[in-house]
Amino acid sequence: MRGSVLILLGAFCAVLTMTGCTVVNPDVGHEAVLVRKPWFFGHGGVDSEPVKTGLSFAALSTTYIDVNMQPIQYEEKFTDLMSSDGVPLDFDTTMALQVTNSVDLIEHFGPNWYENNVEREFANTVRQAVRTHGMNEMAISTTAIDDVDSQVSNHLSQYLKQINMPVKLLRVTVGRANPPDSVKNQRIETAQQEQRVQTEEQTKLAEDARKAAEESRAQADNAYRNAIGLSPEQFIELQRIGMELKVCGPGGGRCTFIVNGSKSQPILDAR
Repeated sequence: MRGSVLILLGAFCAVLTMTGCTVVNPDVGHEAVLVRKPWFFGHGGVDSEPVKTGLSFAALSTTYIDVNMQPIQYEEKFTDLMSSDGVPLDFDTTMALQVTNSVDLIEHFGPNWYENNVEREFANTVRQAVRTHGMNEMAISTTAIDDVDSQVSNHLSQYLKQINMPVKLLRVTVGRANPPDSVKNQRIETAQQEQRVQTEEQTKLAEDARKAAEESRAQADNAYRNAIGLSPEQFIELQRIGMELKVCGPGGGRCTFIVNGSKSQPILDAR
């Protein structure tokens, strides 16, 4: 009888223990950092060993913090960052980070480690890097964007090491600058004016070239007329005869010539 009571009491304690505990089951690529909070005896604090993928049990007074150990991409949108020439610019940026030690991270920086320690530093670094370039560079030149990426990456990597944060910077990407609408409209208008000037210049060059060609042709015709000893009237008559040959000669159409005194006028026959 006494033995049966002990068995029942042990089973009851086991059930009570199982129902009065914290179940920890982190997903793949995540770790759970246990934070012990004893009710009566012992010391609380962050457990030195994280719970990795799988089902685990902890005391009811113990809580846990889920930490993503995979690369995490943070997107930040910046508005009105001043360029070196005083133009406010908007940027879309991304930053990829990866936690290397979940326990150290939670113990020293807490669960809001990004918001409290990285986000503001990232914003200040981007702001300072943008100030080293002008609006046109940031909006057009890939070299300027690459330089800003490099400045931000180098500074943040050093910053994370300086504060001993167990987080690795994987990459920083700063998009092209987006200037205000007023600046965009001015740039479009300027581009249109420049294109109009270029078109007019090209038209003038074409007209000048045509004028030069006509003058050269006239000089050549006059030299030919002088060489064969024709008067201007005779040369004009020769040119007329040449045009009639093109129209009525071999390869041309069939013509009927109407003779009027010393002159003749060709009429192109209909086919």
